[in-house]
Amino acid sequence: MNAPVLRTEHRQQQALSPRLQQAVRLLQLSSLDFAQEVQEALGRNPFLEADDSETETPAAPNAEGAPLAADALTNVTVPEASEAPDYGSSDSGMERDAERDTWQADGSSGNRKREDGELSLMDTMAVQTSLAEHLHGQLNLLPLSVRDLALAKAIVESLDDDGYLRVPLEELVQVCELDPEATLEEMQIALKRVQSLEPAGVAARSVQECLLLQLPAIECTHQRALAQAVISEKLDALAAKDVNTLSRFLSRPVEEVEAVCARIRRLDPRPGWRYGAANIQYLTPDVIVRKVRGQWIATLNPAIVPKVRLNRVYAELFQRHRNGMHAELAAHLQEARWTVRNVEQRFSTIVSVAQAIVNRQRHFLEYGAMAMKPLGLREIADEVGLHESTVSRVTNNKYMATPLGVFELKYFFSRAMATAGGGTCSATAIRGLIKDMIEAERPEAPLSDAEIARQLARQGLVVARRTVTKYRQTLRIEAVERRRKHA
Repeated sequence: MNAPVLRTEHRQQQALSPRLQQAVRLLQLSSLDFAQEVQEALGRNPFLEADDSETETPAAPNAEGAPLAADALTNVTVPEASEAPDYGSSDSGMERDAERDTWQADGSSGNRKREDGELSLMDTMAVQTSLAEHLHGQLNLLPLSVRDLALAKAIVESLDDDGYLRVPLEELVQVCELDPEATLEEMQIALKRVQSLEPAGVAARSVQECLLLQLPAIECTHQRALAQAVISEKLDALAAKDVNTLSRFLSRPVEEVEAVCARIRRLDPRPGWRYGAANIQYLTPDVIVRKVRGQWIATLNPAIVPKVRLNRVYAELFQRHRNGMHAELAAHLQEARWTVRNVEQRFSTIVSVAQAIVNRQRHFLEYGAMAMKPLGLREIADEVGLHESTVSRVTNNKYMATPLGVFELKYFFSRAMATAGGGTCSATAIRGLIKDMIEAERPEAPLSDAEIARQLARQGLVVARRTVTKYRQTLRIEAVERRRKHA
């Protein structure tokens, strides 16, 4: 039997320092998250301050490397990618703090009602009415008992933004802490009461129920009966715009059925959207691309750069009176220096990667998606001298504004697909070809995915039919049957 043996081995392993770990984490954040991170650092670190000074926008270089006038970049001027904000300004932080304290003491009441009784600007702004507030206002006008009002309000508070009730009534019975406990029959009565309120269709539990609740809005009795039959029995055919199937089901002419379908489509499947502010998601590009004297130049968007710098006055005071009792302040000073350097390094890296992408994909900027070249992370990483994982973090949640639109940096990367002539083509270019083929097809004879694959093969692009289907679905283009019916 072999005895256990102890053995010593020497291995080399890479370990990320705390500063490098912080830099990597900040690099992969979106601009909004990064700005929030910097704002939190400003709040907790006394050695960081917001840079409110107006700095001149550096000019972009021209093709010969000489500075170019700012007015040559249209009305929006952006800083040059290689330039970093001046974090070394030695303005008196104490004087600015005194000015800030004075302003807060004298002018902090701008958002409140003034002492003379006049309304402030905030008091005159319009307030959006939410769906719940609108429904509660109607319930308060009804002659209901305290118990019935509580049950109806419980249903209102359970509605989602679309105005639907997604919670089963059995669960709401347990939520309503009434004595005696509410019954399922009481909850159903309360549901009917809420469904009778405006807007019509509110508190529905499905799209079918939502549309049925809105049928009283159809004045014609005959058309209302046909619409009820379609919604109750053939909602899938209505969604597919299969008029022929609906005509056979209703035993009515196609023209009459089309009129019924058109009337149903005027109903509102999301009644809750009429109230409350619309939840619109906006994108702020990190990089702006423009053509300057024949060359495509990527520059940083100044709107995403946090204005933060090291407070030189506090840093110098600390250095003069530094001793072993101020370890916490020393850590704050080190963190402040790291934050400033990370801001500079982050945006410098983003612009370097963006410019490398622009250099490789300039034909896309000139001619569109069909001119997109295959591009991998390694190519960009080798050009800018970074690791592939770093390039991947840079392209995550970062956006580039171009004359063709705003694209995520990852959009410019695609795998190479072999052509019959021995060359390569990007998947983005093939998607562009598929889109152009479908847009140019005859409405009465749309192209199937198999036919699109055959036409691509005749152009030297060997693409499987299932790949064409995947690309078509990515482009959100309907199948050939639905395009034929729509025609």
